[in-house]
Amino acid sequence: MNIVFFHFSNPKWFGPFAPIVDNGYTSVSFFLLMSGYILAYNYSDRAAAGQLSTRNFWIARLSRLYPVYLFALILSAGMLMDEWYSRSHAQFAVGTILTPLLVQGWVPTLATFWNTPAWTMCTEAFFYLIFPAVILWKRPKTLWPLLGVMVGLWILGMVLPGLYLWLRPDGDLHPGRYTDGFWIRALKFSPPPHVPSFLFGIALADLDGMISRDNWKRLVLGILGMGGLYAILYYGDHMPYPLMHDGLLMPLFGLAILGLAGQNLIARFFGFLPFAAIGRASYCLYLLHFNLWLLIHNSHVLDKLHLAQFDPWLSYGLLIGGAILVMLFIERPCQRWIRRWMRTDGHRAAA
Repeated sequence: MNIVFFHFSNPKWFGPFAPIVDNGYTSVSFFLLMSGYILAYNYSDRAAAGQLSTRNFWIARLSRLYPVYLFALILSAGMLMDEWYSRSHAQFAVGTILTPLLVQGWVPTLATFWNTPAWTMCTEAFFYLIFPAVILWKRPKTLWPLLGVMVGLWILGMVLPGLYLWLRPDGDLHPGRYTDGFWIRALKFSPPPHVPSFLFGIALADLDGMISRDNWKRLVLGILGMGGLYAILYYGDHMPYPLMHDGLLMPLFGLAILGLAGQNLIARFFGFLPFAAIGRASYCLYLLHFNLWLLIHNSHVLDKLHLAQFDPWLSYGLLIGGAILVMLFIERPCQRWIRRWMRTDGHRAAA
């Protein structure tokens, strides 16, 4: 997720990685799949033992998700003026209600209202809502049946994009990133089309548990996954966009995650301290990058300080630095405060 903001820039700046950067929107699908993997990795055993408290789970997820989400909306308050002039009064009123409540993605025309990347958090909040139920899903305990389930989820994830390509409900014969019809927005921004990716991630956590961390196969799987992703993304402009946006890349994402979760050269490379720091702040970076980028450049502050010659790299540094500061001084303190307050409140209610 921490490379999504590159779409503001000229991809030619990135040399042989330019096509990869240009198709960086697929990292959102990776994030949604990985959320299922991480949640299952952390909670599967507790759920199987009947020790997963739905209330505590939702509190933990809310404390992680909402403070930075709300801060990003406050920081983006200036964007409401643009929304006022580009929407009907009714749409504006509904958008200002739905977006803070994390349900804007259920209305495709308003999914990107106020803070464009925030639609993902609507989908993520839905995943958190259903997780305590879906984690109890009885999954196969042996390799080949589990792989069969994962293949089935992969195919299921491509059903809606495939139907869109077949039926062309928005009338665009060659839909792409800038197609803006109701149905492509529903496909991209509403939660249901992304559920197969989330479930695939949960099944992936089971598969991960079948392979030891130091197994050499993880390195091979990681290389295959990352190599395959590079090849697909390099030629992404020739791929069917609806399938690329979600569904098509599930197996390659899964292979990459299995490689990164091992003890090998790939994991050590991405465990390099600066990469790890950016990774920890990636949620803040994702939510802030869009409007913070616009704020930096619409204010012309770099021009006024005679620093524009160092752009876009200076802007990237400001975005990353800002995200790390928000993580340290907003995300983590608020997370601790909410969990402590909710625990105290729960004890009072019980008394």
